[in-house]
Amino acid sequence: MSNNRLEKLRALLKENGLDGAVVSGRPNTIYFAGFTGTTSSLLVGSDNAWLIVDFRYTIQAKKQAFEGIEAIQYEDTLHGTLNELIKDNRLEKLGFEGLLPFSEYEAFRDKLPNAKSLVNLGNKVDKLRIIKDADEIERLQQAVLLGDKVFSELLKFIKPGMKETEIAAEMEYMMKKFGAKGPSFESIIASGKRSAMCHGTATDAVIEKGDAVVLDFGVIYRNYCSDMTRTIFIGEPGAELKKVYGIVKKAQLEALDALTSGMRAVDADKVARDIITEAGYGKAFGHGLGHGVGIEIHEEPRVSVKSEDILEDGMVFSVEPGIYVEGLGGVRIEDMVVLADGKPRNFTTSTKDLIIL
Repeated sequence: MSNNRLEKLRALLKENGLDGAVVSGRPNTIYFAGFTGTTSSLLVGSDNAWLIVDFRYTIQAKKQAFEGIEAIQYEDTLHGTLNELIKDNRLEKLGFEGLLPFSEYEAFRDKLPNAKSLVNLGNKVDKLRIIKDADEIERLQQAVLLGDKVFSELLKFIKPGMKETEIAAEMEYMMKKFGAKGPSFESIIASGKRSAMCHGTATDAVIEKGDAVVLDFGVIYRNYCSDMTRTIFIGEPGAELKKVYGIVKKAQLEALDALTSGMRAVDADKVARDIITEAGYGKAFGHGLGHGVGIEIHEEPRVSVKSEDILEDGMVFSVEPGIYVEGLGGVRIEDMVVLADGKPRNFTTSTKDLIIL
């Protein structure tokens, strides 16, 4: 494929007065180079780029590397090969990803003497992934559709007396059966009073009649993640839980309806938060409204009370208000959307009607 992504990175280098950059975080080597192996470094100059791997990945790197990137197997050490390329191509002022482990920064500093200056780019490299291209949007849509299919089948499987871990195992089996690589994060399956735990992963807890069950999960499809949440009930829920469900559903639907390109992310969060607060549950909604989703399950933009992001066309993110009441239970409803032509297009198709099994 034509590597417009690499040109975005080169533009960033030019803006920061850099000769080149080393990219080694796996999400970024997937994005900029197309390489899915677990160990590599991508060296990018103004005119050339090199994907440096060890023997295990040479064939894979040559097959996967995008147009304009030369795959190279290092013979002695990775840093030795990097250092020679830096010297030969006069890449003296070199940028690196800001989330690099300190030990890796030390290795760069000590083992790349031909780089006269190392510049921390913070999260600027990651932010280049914030606007999704057409290929990414298609992959994300397919990942969400796989999640919808898993949810639909799970509704036929879940019964009182099951353990949360049984549901988790069946869920992962279905993901792979339907064509996903696997889960995009450890699935959250929290029942009964445990549903008040925002990130309550599956335990041996037994699902009982009257329980709320929060199902928050996603899949990986062609390197891209999905994320969805639905809250279902095993038998008729109590009056307060049913009320909470209605509030969360209203908050989610109105937040979706309010989304527009050019909107401040903090204002999108406020739409849902105000509804929940006015209903008396403001302190029980303790997380942001959403987050970006892509190669990683949590990316930019951040849709929260602290966010400084402006929502733009091409951004893909979750919309997931929730209410969590200790001793009672919790409810969360989550969809994934892309902004297109100024408005959200919802990838998620699963019903938000109250489901009682």
